Amino acid sequence: MIADSVRAIWCRELQRDDISVDDDFFALGGQSVIMVGIQGAFMEELGVEVPMDQLFLNSTVASISAYIESLGAVAR
Repeated sequence: MIADSVRAIWCRELQRDDISVDDDFFALGGQSVIMVGIQGAFMEELGVEVPMDQLFLNSTVASISAYIESLGAVAR
């Protein structure tokens, strides 16, 4: 499931293990440098390129997962 993979990436990059699918990236302390790491992980681990503007617009695990699924990505 994409959301599980996205959550795992966020937990790793934000160095937290208590992230829920509805937590806001920026409220968790996220910033652009961390976002770049997440963007790279999406490309490497999920095989999908997520534009930076979509990461800003979809700032929860649930919303960015829905965006990634709309691209036809499949969890690896």
